Amino acid sequence: MRDDAAAAIDSMGAALLRAPRTLADTGLPALFVAHLLLKSILQNGKSSMGDLMARHCLTAVVLEETIGFLVREHLVEIAHRGATDVDVHLRLTDAGRELAAHEASRSTYCGPAPVSLDAYVSVVAAYSVKRIHISQSDVRAAFTNFIADMSLLDSAVAALNAGRPVMLYGPAGSGKTYLAERLGRLLRGAVPVPYALYVAGDVIQLHDPLIHKDAAPGALPAVTDRRWRVCERPVVMSGGELTLAMLDLQYNANSGFYQAPPHMKANMGLYVIDDLGRQRVAPGELLNRWITPLDRGVDQFALQSGARFVSPFDVWPVFSTNLTPAELNDNAFLRRLGSKIHVDALCVEDYRRLFDAQCASLGIAIEPGAFEYLLHQLHLRSRTPFLACYPADLLGVLRSFALYHGDVPTVTEYRLTHAWHSYFGSAPEHDQTYPSHSGQSDKRYAGA
Repeated sequence: MRDDAAAAIDSMGAALLRAPRTLADTGLPALFVAHLLLKSILQNGKSSMGDLMARHCLTAVVLEETIGFLVREHLVEIAHRGATDVDVHLRLTDAGRELAAHEASRSTYCGPAPVSLDAYVSVVAAYSVKRIHISQSDVRAAFTNFIADMSLLDSAVAALNAGRPVMLYGPAGSGKTYLAERLGRLLRGAVPVPYALYVAGDVIQLHDPLIHKDAAPGALPAVTDRRWRVCERPVVMSGGELTLAMLDLQYNANSGFYQAPPHMKANMGLYVIDDLGRQRVAPGELLNRWITPLDRGVDQFALQSGARFVSPFDVWPVFSTNLTPAELNDNAFLRRLGSKIHVDALCVEDYRRLFDAQCASLGIAIEPGAFEYLLHQLHLRSRTPFLACYPADLLGVLRSFALYHGDVPTVTEYRLTHAWHSYFGSAPEHDQTYPSHSGQSDKRYAGA
C-alpha cells in the first residue's frame, strides 16, 4: 500500500500540527481564547496554569499571553504565584465573573481549544483518503478469511481507489453490511482529528470518542499541537435512522455550539450509508443531497447566524441497499457511482465453508450428515437461498437452546430443524422427541 500523506504534510502544513508558540499561531481570535479561559475559571473555580493547559490543550506560552491581557483588563487576578511560571493560580474579578457568565449564556463550550477552518481544510487535504492506493495483494492480506466471491472486493476497491463511490445491492442478509464495514480494514495509517472547529465565531465539535479510535502511540510524532487527536482513519456508518436534517450541523440551543454531521466526522476515512431506502426520507431526496459533495469533494453548511462555509467531503463513500439500481430510479446519482456491485446468495461450497467456520468459532461440533440435512431438507426443500447471515443466526439459536437445557451444543438434524422453525417462524410439520445428553427423551426442542 502506498500512502503519500507523510510526504504531503511536510509541504502542506507541518506548522499547522506543531504546538503553537504564540497566540497568533493558534489561528484563533485573541478575544475568543480570552472568553474561553474566563468560562473555564467560572465553571471550575480557581484554576492553575496547569489546569488550563490540560483543559484547553494550549501551551503555557499562549496562556501566558492571554492571561496577561485578562490581568491588565482586571478580569482575572493572580491568587497565588509559586516558584515556577506554571505554578500560578487565577480567580475571576467581579467584572470577569460578569463577562464570563454573559459568554457562557451564549455558548457553554469549554473544552479543548478549537482549530481554525483553514487549518482543518489544509490538514484534511494533506491526509486525504484519496491519497491512499490499495493493491490487490493488500486486499488478499486483509481478507484472508473472507468467504465469498473475491471479485466483489476487487471491484469495490478498484472503484474506491479511483475516488468513486460504490453501491452494494442485493437481498437482505447477503452480507452487504459485513462487506462494507470490513472495507475499513484497508484504511491504514493514522490521521489528526481536531476536537473542535472555530468557524465565524461559533464552535463545531468534531472529535467523537464513539467513532474516532486513538492510534498507536507515536503514530504521528509530528503532531505536537494537542488540539489535534491522533486517530485511526475513521469508519462511520449511518443506517435507517438517517434523515436529511442529520446531514446538517446539529445546533444545541442549550449549549450554544454545534455537533458535526456523520460525514464530516468520517473525513479522511470510510462513510457507509447502510439500508438505503429504509430511511424515513424518500431515497431520491437522500441521493440528491449527495450529488454536490460527490461531484466537488466539498459540502456546504450554514450557521444560525446566517454565515455559510464550505467543508471538505473527503471520504470513501459506500452505499448499501436492498433496492436494485433500477428501483432507485435516479440516473443523475447512479452516473456518479464508480461501481454497482450485486451481493447475492452464496454458492453451496462457500456456504459450507462459512457454516464450518461459524461452528469452529462457537466451539460447536457437527454430527456427520447434519450439514447435508440442512442443505437438502431445509434449504432446498423450502427454496431458501444460501444467504451469508443464516449460519451464524441458526447456530446462535441452536446454541442458546442447548445451553438453556443443559446440553452440549452439537449440530444435529433434530436441533437444526428446531432452530430453523424458531428462526423463520414457520410451523413444524411434526413433533418428535430426541434423547438429550442425559439419556432422557422429551419434547423440549419443539419441531425437531
